[in-house]
Amino acid sequence: MRRKQHGFTMIELAISIFILLLILVLAVPSMTGVLADRRLRRSLDEMNKLVRTAQQRSVDERRAYLISWQKDHLILRVESLAKGEDPAPAATMQLRKGDAYLLNLPAALAKDPPADWVFWPSGTCEPALVSYKGPDGSWTAKYSSLTARPELTAYVAR
Repeated sequence: MRRKQHGFTMIELAISIFILLLILVLAVPSMTGVLADRRLRRSLDEMNKLVRTAQQRSVDERRAYLISWQKDHLILRVESLAKGEDPAPAATMQLRKGDAYLLNLPAALAKDPPADWVFWPSGTCEPALVSYKGPDGSWTAKYSSLTARPELTAYVAR
């Protein structure tokens, strides 16, 4: 009498492993694209948060605030300090390695204006075009002078 043996043959195991590897090879590139898009979206969200903070503080405190471009970070600071006031920035946005935020002020009267974006006590701001380039892609947002809300004009994830 013969006993039945239960199990998988070597060919069945090899085919199963091949199919699993094929699925993995197809899934990894799309997953890295999703992660890159998430990091790119985070850079836009961080910028928008800094803009909202600048607008809110300028209205609440009834004085002008500036977002200033520094070498490795962006800072939010008061345009002019009161006597004895702490000169520390109100908020800071650190740049990650490979990040570059560019400011374009299309309504500026000077040819090469300083890299400072002003928010007035009324809640309005200077119209600006902010561009970002980083390892995960790039985006460009046009900020309205009345609302300081962004209009995305370009968004490219890698």
